[in-house]
Amino acid sequence: MASTSDKTKSYIPSNSLQQDGWSNDTEATATCFCGTVQLALPTESPGLVEVFVCNCSDCRKITASMFASNIIVKDEYVKHLRGQENLKTFSQSTTIGSGKNMTNWFCQTCGTLMYRTSEKIPNVKILRLGTVDDFNLAETKLRPKTEQFIEDRVSWFSGCGAERVVEGMGY
Repeated sequence: MASTSDKTKSYIPSNSLQQDGWSNDTEATATCFCGTVQLALPTESPGLVEVFVCNCSDCRKITASMFASNIIVKDEYVKHLRGQENLKTFSQSTTIGSGKNMTNWFCQTCGTLMYRTSEKIPNVKILRLGTVDDFNLAETKLRPKTEQFIEDRVSWFSGCGAERVVEGMGY
């Protein structure tokens, strides 16, 4: 395991009960807290579409935090390594900016939100950056490039230093 100071090397701390996360040059794992569900996702295009921070009210509530850090990945590049049958869903459109249905995919054992799917943007999954096992990827390949709903950003958060801001994209 690499030191946290060298961001170019993998850093996979004790972050799930399974302790078997990994990353390589093009892929990484994302695991729920209990370790029952694990995915592999691309860390570069063409499978990786976007990494962004969202400040909308829906992302606040679904993460129990003040914003969400998200990764958009094309469906065909997401691999369920284990636990797909352990995912439960919750869908609604009432609080979604686009008014389109959004489905949340949770580990039924520990409650970790693994990803979301949207009627507005089909054929992709919106994964949570916090589920990625290699923490240094959030500093490098998976660092957010955009930020949305900045009008709803709390005053004590100055943003993520994103290259561009997208006003109210609304998935």
